[in-house]
Amino acid sequence: MATTDLSAYDMKSVPNAKEMKFGIVVSEWNYEVTGAMAQSAIDTLKKHGAIDENIEVKHVPGSFELTLGGQYFGEYTEADAVICLGCVIQGETRHFDFVCQGVTHGITELNMTYNIPFIFGLLTTDTQQQALDRAGGKHGNKGDEAAVTAIKMVQLHKEMHK
Repeated sequence: MATTDLSAYDMKSVPNAKEMKFGIVVSEWNYEVTGAMAQSAIDTLKKHGAIDENIEVKHVPGSFELTLGGQYFGEYTEADAVICLGCVIQGETRHFDFVCQGVTHGITELNMTYNIPFIFGLLTTDTQQQALDRAGGKHGNKGDEAAVTAIKMVQLHKEMHK
């Protein structure tokens, strides 16, 4: 199975984010991983022009709560996009499957309900090392990918909403 570098992208293809507002919801569970993803997302947003005042970060206890945290951004802020960052590592029970399925479905529903991009930044790995490899390790950082996706989707929304 090939894994691409999650931090690799064509910088020229990313619009300027100076006028865009972002919410970031970060799971506290597996924070060594999710904290690194959040910092990377913030750094990438700023690299493309986003200003501190337009980036709001909130934490939720676990990945399952990303959906409700995202909903709060949709209801109570003027975010142009919400980046949802979490990490679920396979354990010995089916809990992994239920959490991943719930978050996937929930974030999809948020996209359709609020008509703004809710970015799926959930790592679903078999091991802690695989998660670390995707949070700044040998496979780059999912936070970078999520931030670039958010910027591009906000731009698409602006273009379509004219």
